[in-house]
Amino acid sequence: MLIRGSTIRRLRVEAGLTQSQLAELVGVSQAHIAKIENEKVDPRLSTVNKIMEVLLKGKEKKCRDIMTKGVISVKPVDNIHYVSDLMVRHAISQLPVMDGDRVIGTITEEDILKNLNPTIADEKVEKVMSPPLPRVSEDTDITVAKSLLERHPGVLVVKNQKIVGIITRSDILKTVSERL
Repeated sequence: MLIRGSTIRRLRVEAGLTQSQLAELVGVSQAHIAKIENEKVDPRLSTVNKIMEVLLKGKEKKCRDIMTKGVISVKPVDNIHYVSDLMVRHAISQLPVMDGDRVIGTITEEDILKNLNPTIADEKVEKVMSPPLPRVSEDTDITVAKSLLERHPGVLVVKNQKIVGIITRSDILKTVSERL
């Protein structure tokens, strides 16, 4: 990616910084920032890296920024008919299984399909559920969630040890048009 002076100017303005403020944060003069932005000088790579680090700091999305709030959950004694109805009604493919405030498993469409038989609708969740989804803090960078989603159908987001959201592959897909 080629970083031009106009790009640096745009990012600086978006960050709400003056040339003087950026210069101070980077450790160069305001005049040098002005020359870089006007493409009057060809800055050293280390200077460009420092500038970009300052300007992009805080731009990283956190799990709280993309999670779906209001997590729907089921109990281990609920039957699969109820679970499948919830999944269809809410267009979701996995649900945490809760015993009180404790997550004890996950029930997914895949779990139901793997156990498909004529009496599956009457089976209890606890008989077909998978292990719990991984958990991350709401302050966790979404790159961690993206990595976990390569191996799991979802990631639970916690705050003060309480489930406050869930991130699925569709939540990540919604961010494609945005800058990650």
